[in-house]
Amino acid sequence: MRLGVLDVGSNTVHLLVVDAHPGARPLPAHSHKAELRLAQLLDDSGAIGPEGIEKLVAVIHECLQAAEDKGVEEMLPFATSAVREAGNADDVLARVKAETGVELQVLTGAEEARLTFLAARRWFGWSAGKLLVLDIGGGSLEIAYGMDEEPDAAASLPLGAGRLTAAWLPGDPPGPEPIRALRRHVRAQIARTVGEFTRFGAPDHVVGTSKTFKQLARLAGAARSAEGLYVQRELKRETLEAWVPKLAEMTTARRAELPGVSEGRAGQLLAGALVAEGAMDLFGVECLEICPWALREGVILRRLDHMGSA
Repeated sequence: MRLGVLDVGSNTVHLLVVDAHPGARPLPAHSHKAELRLAQLLDDSGAIGPEGIEKLVAVIHECLQAAEDKGVEEMLPFATSAVREAGNADDVLARVKAETGVELQVLTGAEEARLTFLAARRWFGWSAGKLLVLDIGGGSLEIAYGMDEEPDAAASLPLGAGRLTAAWLPGDPPGPEPIRALRRHVRAQIARTVGEFTRFGAPDHVVGTSKTFKQLARLAGAARSAEGLYVQRELKRETLEAWVPKLAEMTTARRAELPGVSEGRAGQLLAGALVAEGAMDLFGVECLEICPWALREGVILRRLDHMGSA
């Protein structure tokens, strides 16, 4: 069947259309996305303002039309940290349902981590052994670890690249003091959770998913996305550590000129790099592999599992 996954994230609203059936890998058929940066549209009270809600409703209407055009039979709509943590989340969800008919499922941070872990496990298979999965989104950092398809430990921290950029990094480029303050904050937050994972022992394979890690790996010399999903892509901590001070000195416009960096994500790349560097350092990771699948694929795989057992 043709499934549509509607992902209302902190950076983008993304419709992914796939051809899927139980027991087979989902094949991408169409992608439609718009950069809303909901995490940066919160007002002083932490609510998504009227303009943000109107934009969200309009983009969801666009996605519904695209899904209809592409023959989607079932839609799987969900929202992550930007909506989850908005002070007016219930009002936003009610407005979206009233105006579009879409009932967004708001995932908890732990659910995000578990579903992303499932996607990574299916991608790399059982031979990868104990997996440690790191996922930097616009609003949060997800960490998951385990041997099976359900992780033994999962955590979600408010360390998304968009959120941190808006809250901690004024100026273009930001000055050294706010960067240092953000670095301290990121590492303190991550350090609190390390013990939950290290008690299970060292991972056999460490994985990074989603846009921030993909862009950082590309900067570090990984293959372009045009070379396909099945090319192995890695990010070494040593290389990342060399890039962080360079990114800190660049304006947003200059970062957007770097290979693999999109204009919409350039402004938050430094914050993402600080989170990636902190996580790799505190977890003792010298090198991680990029996984092409992440949360959206995890949502699809979980739905297919339910279909297969029905």
